[in-house]
Amino acid sequence: MLSAEEAQILGTSFWVAANAVLWSLPFAIATAFALSRRFPGKLALEGVTHLPIILPPVLVGFLLLMLFGQRGPIGGLLAEAGIHLAFTAKGAALATAVMTFPVFVRSIRLAFEATHHSLFEAAAVLRAGPRDRFFSIALPLAGPGILAGVMMAFATALGEFGAVITFAANIPGQTQTLPLAIYAVLQEPGGEAEALRLAGLSFVLAMLGLAAAAALQRWAGRRLSG
Repeated sequence: MLSAEEAQILGTSFWVAANAVLWSLPFAIATAFALSRRFPGKLALEGVTHLPIILPPVLVGFLLLMLFGQRGPIGGLLAEAGIHLAFTAKGAALATAVMTFPVFVRSIRLAFEATHHSLFEAAAVLRAGPRDRFFSIALPLAGPGILAGVMMAFATALGEFGAVITFAANIPGQTQTLPLAIYAVLQEPGGEAEALRLAGLSFVLAMLGLAAAAALQRWAGRRLSG
């Protein structure tokens, strides 16, 4: 049975992860589809896409703070419109979205690459434009793979730590997700038992997310092979 504090932490974690996935979904689909094709500059786009998993997460959080903080070039403009991201739950979702983006793109890209190119060639012969080919062929066939990518990104988002604590801080009831809560209780004397309880909860959620993603990927494989 979860305590009120644990339920709040879990709710914050779900909110941050869900918004991170929803905000990045259109960009992940567009980037994954582009990377599944050949075009000039593909290597550069691939490098930029995978940058968050190459750089230290704390550095990513610091760069977000420089850009989206109230004194940053983007954060200053948003602040004038009454939108604040740094040290807020929305900021935690933004940092999480950036860190999980490479995993998200990779999962969706595999789904696009599994689609047989003869389908696009046949559609082109029938004079279907690029937009028609994308929405009538590529997107529907990649649908199960995209759902698998959503589950994988969500499971990954639940475990994000470095960028979130740097950009959004560790504020109980606002930005404190499961990993941040584990870190917080470990700083307290005798907090090992609570940390172990939260770690177990985090492990169970991660395994459920991975299992769902694997099941969806198998379904996508059977659907495409059929």
